[in-house]
Amino acid sequence: MKVGFVGLGVMGAPMALNVLKGGHELTVYDLSPAAVESLVKAGAKAAKNGREVGQASEVVVTMLPEPHHVESAILGEDGIAKGLKKGGIVIEMSTIDPSTSRRVGDALRAMDMELVDSPVGKTSEHAVSGTLTLMVGGNRPAIDTVTPILNCMGTDTYYCGGPGTGHAMKMTNNLLATAIMIANIEALTIGAKNGLTLELMQEVMKTTMAWNQQFAVAMPKKGFVGDDSPGFAIRLACKDVRLACEAAEKMGSKALVGRAAVQTMERAIELGLGDRDTAALQFLREKELGIKIRQQPVKKAA
Repeated sequence: MKVGFVGLGVMGAPMALNVLKGGHELTVYDLSPAAVESLVKAGAKAAKNGREVGQASEVVVTMLPEPHHVESAILGEDGIAKGLKKGGIVIEMSTIDPSTSRRVGDALRAMDMELVDSPVGKTSEHAVSGTLTLMVGGNRPAIDTVTPILNCMGTDTYYCGGPGTGHAMKMTNNLLATAIMIANIEALTIGAKNGLTLELMQEVMKTTMAWNQQFAVAMPKKGFVGDDSPGFAIRLACKDVRLACEAAEKMGSKALVGRAAVQTMERAIELGLGDRDTAALQFLREKELGIKIRQQPVKKAA
């Protein structure tokens, strides 16, 4: 198929490359010329704006930071919808709120186009390997049409329901995942300050209800080895949780845990750490308490 891709960041660039590897004709656009050039070298065509991407494509994928970026990229003056033909489909894979997703989708449908929301789960490593989790919402005929493209990027695909439900699932997931991570950091640093080793805390927690996937998968790859190089940036995690809190509040619910997580991340952003991996939140807490929580290297046999 003729596919367009707008948004070639840490996640978007490898996802776009996997679409290209899947045999699809690819046209790309990003504000970063270097990101575009990298995809062009791999065989993609460059576009000057979203309109040109739409003109060259049957299906366009968007992977952008904030809801207003998505709305502008799709419906703006030089947006994708200005170039996409009737019957065209946008696969919106960013993490945005369901209300923006539905509003943009309704606008596209009024122009005889479709929007499939399919935000992603897992990490940038999975984006590279094409093994992301895909949370898909939308109308089934459109989803069926774009399934070959989705299959280039993910291996665990979940149909969440009608328009906006994919974004609702991602928002819900990231609220919980981020809150758990921040709770982990708080608990571990308190334990370490009281003389407990990371290894002991892990072993005990494996036998209790405290154990979670942040302990098992994410933190050992980043925070526990002292790595806060860009992966899942604090500013993006903060945005995701903020969107979930705002959605909850619009429904009349107080997102107390979510708001506490947002406050924690906003403090890190104020300190200039917004583009660092969420592991930097652990290092901030360690600095406050004068400790470090690190995985001890395995001793080799003599």
